[in-house]
Amino acid sequence: MNITEADAANELMRLAKAIARHNRLYHAEDAPEISDAEYDALVRRNAELEAAFPHLIRPDSPSALVGHEVAASPLSKVRHEVRMMSLDNAFTDEEVEEFVARVRRFLNLPADAEVAMTAEDKIDGLSCSLRYENGKLVRAATRGDGQVGEDVTANVAHIADIPQELKGEGLFDVPGLFEIRGEVYMAKADFLALNERQAEAGDKVFANPRNAAAGSLRQKDAAVTAARPLRFLAHGWGAASEVPAATQFEMMRKIAGWGVPVSPLLVRCASGAEMVAHYRAIQQARADLAYDIDGVVYKVDRLDWQERLGFVAKAPRWGLAHKFPAERAETTLEAIDIQVGRTGKLTPVGRLKPVLVGGVTVTNVTLHNRDEIGRLSLRVGDRVVLQRAGDVIPQVVENLTPGTQREAYHFPDHCPECGSEAVAEEGEVDVRCTGGLICPAQRVERLKHFVSRAALDIEGLGEKTIVEFFGLGWLESPADIFRLRKRRSEIVGREGWKDKSVDNLLAAIEAKRAPDAARLLFGLGIRHVGAVTARDLMKRFVTLPALRAVVELAHTSPERGGGPAQPVEGYSSSDAVADLLSIDGVGPVVVEALGDFFHEPHNIAVWDDLLSEVSPPDYIVETRASAVAGKTVVFTGKLETMSRDEAKAQAESLGARAAGSVSPKTDLIVAGPGAGSKLKKAAELGIEVIDEAAWADIVRNAG
Repeated sequence: MNITEADAANELMRLAKAIARHNRLYHAEDAPEISDAEYDALVRRNAELEAAFPHLIRPDSPSALVGHEVAASPLSKVRHEVRMMSLDNAFTDEEVEEFVARVRRFLNLPADAEVAMTAEDKIDGLSCSLRYENGKLVRAATRGDGQVGEDVTANVAHIADIPQELKGEGLFDVPGLFEIRGEVYMAKADFLALNERQAEAGDKVFANPRNAAAGSLRQKDAAVTAARPLRFLAHGWGAASEVPAATQFEMMRKIAGWGVPVSPLLVRCASGAEMVAHYRAIQQARADLAYDIDGVVYKVDRLDWQERLGFVAKAPRWGLAHKFPAERAETTLEAIDIQVGRTGKLTPVGRLKPVLVGGVTVTNVTLHNRDEIGRLSLRVGDRVVLQRAGDVIPQVVENLTPGTQREAYHFPDHCPECGSEAVAEEGEVDVRCTGGLICPAQRVERLKHFVSRAALDIEGLGEKTIVEFFGLGWLESPADIFRLRKRRSEIVGREGWKDKSVDNLLAAIEAKRAPDAARLLFGLGIRHVGAVTARDLMKRFVTLPALRAVVELAHTSPERGGGPAQPVEGYSSSDAVADLLSIDGVGPVVVEALGDFFHEPHNIAVWDDLLSEVSPPDYIVETRASAVAGKTVVFTGKLETMSRDEAKAQAESLGARAAGSVSPKTDLIVAGPGAGSKLKKAAELGIEVIDEAAWADIVRNAG
């Protein structure tokens, strides 16, 4: 990937914000501003960058989020017993083949072993979970953020496709508890008829069938839902007292037999070639289907394999959505504006003549950086081609008028916010403001980041308030947030602030006096320390002072201009570096960034000032109770019953840390056939060694 780490970090930040906004518009407000393909492309680009730079993964990464948290709503909230997950996406046949190969590798299957999959059309609707107890519908809920959704039980009672009672062939055919999951949707013809009625009555006209379905289902008055032509198709299940089938395909046939509709296009495929062939058939029939779809979903057929494969972040390893290709459109670049981010990066944003792409009007596009403008020879007034999928969407992929005589665009060499010089560091393409903390844009953005949902998540302290209080001189650093209680009398009476709202804000701030240490670390905005990296660091070091001590020791050297760091018992400088680098996702760039942060006196001042106001508890991760909790485990040799990835996933779920090399900190080695030098080193260090069968017993006996 031809991009620097600094570029990637900034792009991931922009993507996280953009995707979060579009998630809110789509899931919580039913008012999307971009097409599904554009959204998919944003998510895809985020995944590409995270794969290339795993140490830059942010705590608010879209790859770890499902949907959007339930916003203020007249509907009550429902916590899902089993999380409602999303799916990873593919856009090419090669990615589908790689998905099959990845499953085979994870399960450690022979190359010629059949990996059967189900394939079905992916309906563009609103996810819904139906909870049946003793065959009777007792609750229905939207997906929400995957963990908490909205109770729509009264509303789904008016959807004819959803039975109030499941029918079974015998008394015990239907499990005592079974949650059926699927999509609430609106057929194309019904959607057009509804919009005609809405227009005639002078009411809201919906943008597309998905919005219409979502808006119709999420109604406080179930009578409104009853008047809307909603449908339902099942695609899976959640919590269940029993799963009376061995495969996905058989289980979906069971669900259909209970009286719940499933896709008529659901088939079982024996190979990647068959999967792609079914995708092509569905794509060809797409226009003639009664409902909107945006791709095909594949799932590993064997349920025991699904269980072994498990999940990563927000998606199962055993499922994949193969999305349909997107479109392109032409428009005019009318202006180029410069935005300054919290890291000082100057990001050019293209202002476009509004153009309709896939039913969505696009007016803005990121131009990434100075080099991208030069590569495309962009000038204000150029005719450009937008692409709805690929890198960051919307994205300019072609300049149709590069050879004109219009004046070339000159990228600014000074910050538009503070006037400081703007330069690109050696080896970087990004141009950054050198103003640092004197630059209002950076200081405000850093404070916004600190209170953001993925960091300290202080309710009521939004962007508008940050800007207001910063302008008044009340907020200069994160610690100032916790001193706002001293300004209560000054805040009360300002526009929009009354006693209750001020007290609510101050209470929300006080509630963060003992913040999650990983969130606090991420909130400081240390370059290259994203949310996942912050969590990994805290898992290893437990407390922030311990992390700082090791980082300072790792970066002790005369050429850095400081005296020796405080010694850490049992550690040398090389031990500290090795310990940091042993953490998954932490490489030399992250270690350097941490060292640079703690080397700067003003950063130390901010750190000490903040920790004088807050007291993060020790960072403890909840895991299954096991004999290896808190221990470091190394897998070596050829594992015969599981892949290396599966083994590491098991270790982490048991509270252990899966390391790649043997060191004095290693507690246990799981050895398969062919283990070599690691066993020799284990013997030298007196480390316990077990085989796969013993490891399986540990996993089986875990709580």
